[in-house]
Amino acid sequence: MASMYLTAYQGQILGPIARVLGWIMNGVYIGLSNVFGIKDIWVTIVVFTIIIYMALLPLTVRQQKFSILQQKIAPETKAIQKKYKGKRDQASMMAQQEEQQALYDKYGISPMGSCLQMIIQLPILFGLYRVIYNIPAYIDNVKGVFSGLASQIMSVDGYADVMQTIYKNAKINTVQVNFQTTDPTAMSNYIIDVLYKLGDSGWSALHTSFPTLTSAIDSTHSAMMGVNYFFNLNISETPWNLIKQGFFADQKDWGLVIVALLIPIASYFFQFLSMKLMPTAAGAGSDQMEQQMKMMNTMMPLVSLVFGFTLPVGFVLYWIIGSVVRVIQQYFLNKHFEKMDLQQIIEKNKEKAEAKAAKRGARRDQIRNAATTNARRSLSSKAGISSEKQNALNQAAENRARAGKNSLAAKANRVQKFNNNQKDKESE
Repeated sequence: MASMYLTAYQGQILGPIARVLGWIMNGVYIGLSNVFGIKDIWVTIVVFTIIIYMALLPLTVRQQKFSILQQKIAPETKAIQKKYKGKRDQASMMAQQEEQQALYDKYGISPMGSCLQMIIQLPILFGLYRVIYNIPAYIDNVKGVFSGLASQIMSVDGYADVMQTIYKNAKINTVQVNFQTTDPTAMSNYIIDVLYKLGDSGWSALHTSFPTLTSAIDSTHSAMMGVNYFFNLNISETPWNLIKQGFFADQKDWGLVIVALLIPIASYFFQFLSMKLMPTAAGAGSDQMEQQMKMMNTMMPLVSLVFGFTLPVGFVLYWIIGSVVRVIQQYFLNKHFEKMDLQQIIEKNKEKAEAKAAKRGARRDQIRNAATTNARRSLSSKAGISSEKQNALNQAAENRARAGKNSLAAKANRVQKFNNNQKDKESE
């Protein structure tokens, strides 16, 4: 796992995405705090998730419309597959692809429509992972919760060695710190990083190590619990670590174990439910493709279950809320598609496809004409003749061809023809 620090993630690809997502989350947090007085990060994640999935709704509709239309064209797709069954030569495979693409064009659908939403969601997931693992770097008010305590810790003699010991004992593997730095801003950031990831035992260690800061430690810890906790779960921690903390505590915290266990289970359940409700393009592809789709529908919930134990609670919460939103969306979309006149949609798509085909045909003619003109110009250029001179020569040739029998031009043509014949005889 990549090490992180308080400054926002600087990756060339995910860095800008994380900053945009962090900016949105910061805006949501400020809005909830100022308007409703809500300072819980998990509520911010819920609202943020709803915003993201509502923004992706047009792509969701497009994806599912594609799946439904694929079901409609399944007989024609099967006919194409049957026609080329057993043919593995390059010409046959290319012909099959062309016929399949022509079928997609006919109905105005694109295979990309089924995966565009997933393509867009992947960078969001990866960027959000960075944000949730490092909330204080993106939400200013959360950083402010820890800033005062960090400053007071830095005023204590020997604080760097103490914080290094607390950091090592807490076994925080997701943060890389350097308590030997002489940069006070960097030092403050490192301390905030550690404070944000500390469990209850870590806060107890702070009490012991900094007895003069007991009041500041208690108030910061209390504020953190009000900001960063979801049903007694630290959203920056993984369910697996929380389960171990509850199980191996001196007095077993079964409440913590059960709630932490329910997080990945809820992720699996709602992911499974959303996949079940979603229409699939059954019968529209090869048997192998259909088997792959069924396998994916089975594996995706299992993946969410496994990773649900090893990813931060806040990140898994995004998955859960996203699945819940998809279930709700799916219910209404299914009702909408039931009332929709699919035949009318198909006819409109056919008209669009024909218009596009005609446009492509006209464009091809333009390209051909341009290519012919460019070829002529290229030949003239190679011969050292300008386009204006070539046009003049072409016009003169046409005039000579139309000249009357007794005209000077006709006599000149006869003389030129005679001279050419003489040259041919001499060459023989």
